[in-house]
Amino acid sequence: MNTPAQDPRHAQGDLFESGARFSIDTSFETARRFALDDHSWIEIVPGWMSGASLLYEQMRSRVPWLEHDRRLFNRVFREPRMTATYPDLADVPEQGLLQAVRALSSHYGVTYDGLWMNLYRNGQDSTGWHRDHRSCRKSECIVPVLTLGTTRRFLIRPIKGGSSMTFKPSSGDLVVMGGRSQQDWVHCVPKEPGIAGARISVNFMSTAQGVRDRP
Repeated sequence: MNTPAQDPRHAQGDLFESGARFSIDTSFETARRFALDDHSWIEIVPGWMSGASLLYEQMRSRVPWLEHDRRLFNRVFREPRMTATYPDLADVPEQGLLQAVRALSSHYGVTYDGLWMNLYRNGQDSTGWHRDHRSCRKSECIVPVLTLGTTRRFLIRPIKGGSSMTFKPSSGDLVVMGGRSQQDWVHCVPKEPGIAGARISVNFMSTAQGVRDRP
Protein backbone atom coordinates (compact mmCIF):
# COMPACT_ATOMS: atom_id res chain seq x y z
CA MET A 1 0.00 0.00 0.00
CA ASN A 2 1.45 3.39 -0.98
CA THR A 3 0.82 6.61 0.87
CA PRO A 4 -0.29 9.70 -1.08
CA ALA A 5 2.39 11.90 -2.64
CA GLN A 6 4.81 8.96 -2.96
CA ASP A 7 6.13 7.56 -6.20
CA PRO A 8 4.29 4.22 -6.48
CA ARG A 9 7.62 2.39 -6.75
CA HIS A 10 9.66 4.08 -4.05
CA ALA A 11 9.39 5.29 -0.48
CA GLN A 12 11.73 8.22 0.12
CA GLY A 13 13.87 8.57 3.22
CA ASP A 14 13.66 11.84 5.14
CA LEU A 15 16.22 11.66 7.94
CA PHE A 16 19.47 11.36 6.00
CA GLU A 17 21.36 14.59 6.50
CA SER A 18 23.85 13.97 3.69
CA GLY A 19 21.16 14.56 1.04
CA ALA A 20 22.12 11.39 -0.83
CA ARG A 21 19.20 9.49 -2.31
CA PHE A 22 17.71 6.73 -0.16
CA SER A 23 14.85 4.64 -1.51
CA ILE A 24 13.13 1.29 -1.22
CA ASP A 25 11.71 -0.47 -4.26
CA THR A 26 8.15 -1.19 -3.13
CA SER A 27 7.41 -2.86 -6.48
CA PHE A 28 9.86 -5.72 -5.71
CA GLU A 29 10.31 -5.95 -9.48
CA THR A 30 13.81 -7.49 -9.26
CA ALA A 31 12.63 -10.35 -7.01
CA ARG A 32 13.63 -13.86 -8.07
CA ARG A 33 12.04 -16.81 -6.26
CA PHE A 34 13.64 -20.25 -6.03
CA ALA A 35 11.74 -23.36 -4.93
CA LEU A 36 13.73 -25.24 -2.28
CA ASP A 37 11.21 -28.09 -2.29
CA ASP A 38 7.45 -28.48 -2.68
CA HIS A 39 6.76 -26.49 0.50
CA SER A 40 9.72 -24.12 0.90
CA TRP A 41 11.12 -21.21 -1.09
CA ILE A 42 13.73 -18.47 -1.00
CA GLU A 43 13.44 -15.11 -2.72
CA ILE A 44 16.31 -12.80 -3.63
CA VAL A 45 15.57 -9.12 -4.28
CA PRO A 46 18.73 -7.45 -5.66
CA GLY A 47 19.03 -3.70 -5.16
CA TRP A 48 15.88 -3.53 -3.04
CA MET A 49 17.30 -0.62 -1.03
CA SER A 50 19.18 2.21 -2.73
CA GLY A 51 21.49 4.37 -0.63
CA ALA A 52 22.05 1.44 1.73
CA SER A 53 25.50 2.74 2.69
CA LEU A 54 23.84 5.64 4.51
CA LEU A 55 21.75 3.30 6.66
CA TYR A 56 24.78 1.07 7.24
CA GLU A 57 26.86 3.96 8.60
CA GLN A 58 24.04 5.10 10.87
CA MET A 59 23.58 1.63 12.29
CA ARG A 60 27.28 1.07 12.93
CA SER A 61 27.37 4.13 15.16
CA ARG A 62 23.87 4.25 16.70
CA VAL A 63 22.86 0.64 17.34
CA PRO A 64 23.89 -0.74 20.79
CA TRP A 65 25.87 -3.74 19.49
CA LEU A 66 26.77 -6.38 22.10
CA GLU A 67 28.84 -9.55 22.27
CA HIS A 68 27.30 -12.61 23.91
CA ASP A 69 28.62 -15.74 25.55
CA ARG A 70 26.96 -19.08 24.93
CA ARG A 71 27.22 -22.38 26.81
CA LEU A 72 27.59 -25.54 24.75
CA PHE A 73 28.54 -28.98 26.08
CA ASN A 74 29.54 -27.49 29.46
CA ARG A 75 31.83 -24.98 27.79
CA VAL A 76 31.32 -21.24 27.45
CA PHE A 77 32.39 -19.51 24.26
CA ARG A 78 31.89 -16.04 22.80
CA GLU A 79 29.72 -15.83 19.71
CA PRO A 80 31.78 -14.78 16.65
CA ARG A 81 29.63 -11.73 15.85
CA MET A 82 27.82 -8.88 17.60
CA THR A 83 24.05 -8.62 17.89
CA ALA A 84 21.29 -6.16 18.69
CA THR A 85 17.53 -6.43 18.95
CA TYR A 86 14.57 -4.07 18.84
CA PRO A 87 11.49 -5.92 20.13
CA ASP A 88 9.61 -2.61 20.00
CA LEU A 89 9.81 -0.62 16.77
CA ALA A 90 9.23 2.59 18.73
CA ASP A 91 12.85 2.31 19.88
CA VAL A 92 14.32 2.08 16.37
CA PRO A 93 16.37 5.25 15.70
CA GLU A 94 16.83 4.77 11.95
CA GLN A 95 13.94 5.98 9.82
CA GLY A 96 15.14 3.86 6.90
CA LEU A 97 14.52 0.68 8.88
CA LEU A 98 10.97 1.75 9.68
CA GLN A 99 10.32 2.39 6.00
CA ALA A 100 11.65 -1.10 5.27
CA VAL A 101 9.29 -2.59 7.87
CA ARG A 102 6.28 -0.89 6.29
CA ALA A 103 7.23 -1.96 2.77
CA LEU A 104 7.80 -5.60 3.77
CA SER A 105 4.61 -5.81 5.85
CA SER A 106 2.55 -4.47 2.95
CA HIS A 107 4.15 -6.65 0.27
CA TYR A 108 4.18 -9.99 2.11
CA GLY A 109 1.01 -9.53 4.14
CA VAL A 110 2.82 -10.12 7.45
CA THR A 111 2.94 -7.61 10.29
CA TYR A 112 6.62 -7.21 11.11
CA ASP A 113 6.98 -5.57 14.52
CA GLY A 114 10.53 -6.30 15.68
CA LEU A 115 14.12 -6.48 14.47
CA TRP A 116 17.01 -8.85 15.19
CA MET A 117 20.40 -7.82 13.81
CA ASN A 118 23.86 -9.31 13.44
CA LEU A 119 27.10 -7.41 12.90
CA TYR A 120 29.84 -9.45 11.21
CA ARG A 121 32.90 -7.29 11.83
CA ASN A 122 35.04 -9.08 9.24
CA GLY A 123 35.40 -12.50 7.59
CA GLN A 124 36.35 -14.12 10.90
CA ASP A 125 32.83 -13.50 12.22
CA SER A 126 30.17 -16.02 11.28
CA THR A 127 27.06 -17.89 12.28
CA GLY A 128 26.65 -21.67 12.06
CA TRP A 129 23.81 -23.71 10.61
CA HIS A 130 20.57 -22.71 12.29
CA ARG A 131 16.87 -21.92 11.95
CA ASP A 132 15.38 -18.55 12.93
CA HIS A 133 13.36 -19.60 15.95
CA ARG A 134 13.03 -15.98 17.07
CA SER A 135 11.32 -15.14 13.79
CA CYS A 136 9.33 -18.31 13.14
CA ARG A 137 7.65 -20.92 15.32
CA LYS A 138 4.77 -21.62 12.95
CA SER A 139 4.89 -24.38 10.35
CA GLU A 140 5.11 -21.76 7.59
CA CYS A 141 6.56 -18.25 7.82
CA ILE A 142 8.00 -15.47 5.70
CA VAL A 143 11.29 -14.16 7.12
CA PRO A 144 13.04 -11.28 5.28
CA VAL A 145 16.72 -10.52 5.88
CA LEU A 146 18.34 -7.30 4.63
CA THR A 147 22.08 -7.11 3.94
CA LEU A 148 24.02 -3.90 4.58
CA GLY A 149 27.74 -3.45 4.03
CA THR A 150 30.18 -6.04 2.71
CA THR A 151 29.02 -8.95 0.54
CA ARG A 152 29.15 -12.31 2.34
CA ARG A 153 28.10 -15.81 1.35
CA PHE A 154 24.69 -17.02 2.56
CA LEU A 155 24.12 -20.79 2.46
CA ILE A 156 20.92 -22.81 2.90
CA ARG A 157 20.52 -26.60 2.96
CA PRO A 158 17.98 -29.28 4.03
CA ILE A 159 17.91 -29.81 7.79
CA LYS A 160 18.42 -33.54 7.29
CA GLY A 161 21.57 -32.94 5.26
CA GLY A 162 22.36 -32.66 1.60
CA SER A 163 23.67 -30.13 -0.89
CA SER A 164 23.46 -26.45 -0.06
CA MET A 165 22.51 -23.48 -2.21
CA THR A 166 24.82 -20.45 -2.06
CA PHE A 167 23.82 -16.82 -2.49
CA LYS A 168 25.96 -13.68 -2.22
CA PRO A 169 23.69 -10.77 -1.26
CA SER A 170 25.24 -7.32 -1.63
CA SER A 171 24.47 -4.18 0.36
CA GLY A 172 20.82 -3.28 -0.11
CA ASP A 173 19.82 -6.78 -1.26
CA LEU A 174 17.00 -8.68 0.40
CA VAL A 175 16.87 -12.43 1.11
CA VAL A 176 13.42 -13.77 2.00
CA MET A 177 12.84 -17.31 3.31
CA GLY A 178 9.28 -18.58 3.01
CA GLY A 179 7.02 -21.59 3.34
CA ARG A 180 8.56 -24.33 5.49
CA SER A 181 12.11 -23.03 5.00
CA GLN A 182 12.49 -22.43 8.75
CA GLN A 183 11.25 -25.91 9.62
CA ASP A 184 12.85 -28.13 6.98
CA TRP A 185 15.95 -26.08 6.08
CA VAL A 186 18.88 -24.47 7.91
CA HIS A 187 21.09 -21.58 6.82
CA CYS A 188 24.42 -20.03 7.78
CA VAL A 189 26.96 -17.29 7.09
CA PRO A 190 30.34 -19.09 7.04
CA LYS A 191 33.72 -17.62 7.88
CA GLU A 192 35.64 -15.98 5.02
CA PRO A 193 39.07 -15.05 6.46
CA GLY A 194 40.09 -12.93 3.47
CA ILE A 195 37.29 -10.40 3.98
CA ALA A 196 38.16 -7.26 5.95
CA GLY A 197 34.88 -5.33 5.65
CA ALA A 198 31.87 -5.55 7.95
CA ARG A 199 28.35 -6.73 7.17
CA ILE A 200 25.08 -6.08 8.99
CA SER A 201 22.11 -8.40 8.56
CA VAL A 202 18.66 -7.19 9.60
CA ASN A 203 16.11 -9.90 10.36
CA PHE A 204 12.50 -8.66 10.33
CA MET A 205 10.47 -10.41 13.02
CA SER A 206 6.73 -10.88 13.48
CA THR A 207 5.17 -11.56 16.88
CA ALA A 208 2.36 -13.47 15.13
CA GLN A 209 4.83 -15.79 13.39
CA GLY A 210 6.69 -16.34 16.67
CA VAL A 211 3.73 -18.23 18.15
CA ARG A 212 3.42 -21.97 17.51
CA ASP A 213 0.45 -23.30 15.58
CA ARG A 214 -2.26 -24.78 17.76
CA PRO A 215 -2.52 -28.59 17.54
